[in-house]
Formats: sequence, structure tokens, C-alpha cells
Amino acid sequence: IHGQFLDLLRYFEVGGFPPDSSYLFLGDFVDRGKMGVECTMLLFCYKLKYPNLVYLLRGNHECISTSRFYGFHDECQKRFNTDTWRHVNAVFRALPIAATIDERIFCTHGGLSPELKSLDDILRIPRPTDLTVEGLLCDLLWSDPSTEIDTWAPSDRGVSWLFGREVLDEFLKKNNFDLFVRAHQVVEAGFEFFPKDTRQLVTVFSAVNYCGHFDNAGAMLIIDKEMTCSFRVLRPPEHQTKEEEKTSALLKRPPTSGNIIRPEAPSVD
Repeated sequence: IHGQFLDLLRYFEVGGFPPDSSYLFLGDFVDRGKMGVECTMLLFCYKLKYPNLVYLLRGNHECISTSRFYGFHDECQKRFNTDTWRHVNAVFRALPIAATIDERIFCTHGGLSPELKSLDDILRIPRPTDLTVEGLLCDLLWSDPSTEIDTWAPSDRGVSWLFGREVLDEFLKKNNFDLFVRAHQVVEAGFEFFPKDTRQLVTVFSAVNYCGHFDNAGAMLIIDKEMTCSFRVLRPPEHQTKEEEKTSALLKRPPTSGNIIRPEAPSVD
């Protein structure tokens, strides 16, 4: 969401506000956008009110060192004070790192790690914890898939790794997962499969027109009771259909409950 509060409201409007729908967010609630405080406060409140319906995972921007330089610190300091930023980051330090849905879908913000030998390795990550510049926690929040390699290569981000289809295939088979769901990268259509032929991993990016100049769509992955996946895509305002324009207009009035089939509640750690 990256501080794009109106996008967050649009997703709730089309998907259904809790408790009519359950949600798993993949992190990066703050930075870049100007309304990170509103995004975090709304999601924290929903988590407190509906703890078994709303799940929040940690992204690489839920970190003091990152949010200090990419907008959230300045937003809090300008609108409130530095203590607000520190208190929110104290919550970020305790957020879970990954989730599974019905033991068939694995979810985390970034990707895989050479240090991930077992899912129990994730359970052993202490929380609260700071985000380091290397190691398992760093990789889960920072790594990316790549079509140019089969196994591992240093990431061009300067942090963590790139992983190829062989690494992904081995992880899914070893843990009996059908799908890997992650975020972390801007994709033009709002979602993108990797590899394109087997569709074993999907990147879902929800911040529409990211930073105001990417002109990308945003997407929400919907999983029904039969574990069938579909996507709801939100386009930038200049590319919206009449139905999407109508949805945006609805945000001017108090929200109403929507209908969506709830996925099985994920187990989170």
C-alpha cells in the first residue's frame, strides 16, 4: 500500500470491509506515499477488533533504518512527532514474517533464502527483532525471483539475493505448497506470475500509480473456499472503467459492507 490510503479504502470498498471479508496484507504499509499514518492506524485497529480476520505481515519498509529515509519518519515528524514514528516501528518489529493458507499457499513479503532449510527456521526467528542487512530475515523481506538464473545470484538491489525457478520448485515440492505469493516489486498489471509457464509464484503489488509516476495498476488476490484464485485490479484514475469510476465515487460516502467469499484463515508466523 505504501501510504496510499485512498487505494486501501478502494480495496476495502470492492472487497468488503471487515468483518464481511478476511484479509492478509503482505507488508510495506508505509513510505513513498503521504498517508502512512492513516494506513497503519486503520490496519492496526482492524487487527485489534478482528484478530482472526485481519493478518499483517512485515515488509522491508517496516523497519527503522528504511522508513527513516523513504518518507515515514518525515511524515510522522511533520504531522505529529518523532515518538509517533518510534512507537509505530516498535509494533513493526513484532509483526510476523510469513503465513500459510490452508497449508497450500506460502506467503511472505519478499522471497526465499539460501538459509531457509525448513519452515521451522522461520518459527525460530525471534520477535520483536530489528531487520538486519543479511541473513534469513533479510532475505524473506528483500529477495526477488529472476528469469535470468536457475539458482542464486546477488541481488542488483545491493541487498539479499535473486532466486531462480529451480530454487522455487524445490521449495514448493519440499513443503507441499501449490503457490508462492509475495509482493515487494512494482508490476505493471498489479500482479505477475513467475515462471510464466508454470505460474508457481505470483507477485501482487497494490499501490496504484506507485510514487505518482509508474502508471501501474494495483491488484488484490482473492482466494475462495475452494482455494480458487482470482484477482481484482484497480487502475490509475485516467485508465479506470466507468464501473471503477463509480467505485471511486462511492468513497465520498460512508462505507458499506460488501460480499466476498472468505478464504480459510491463514496460520501466521
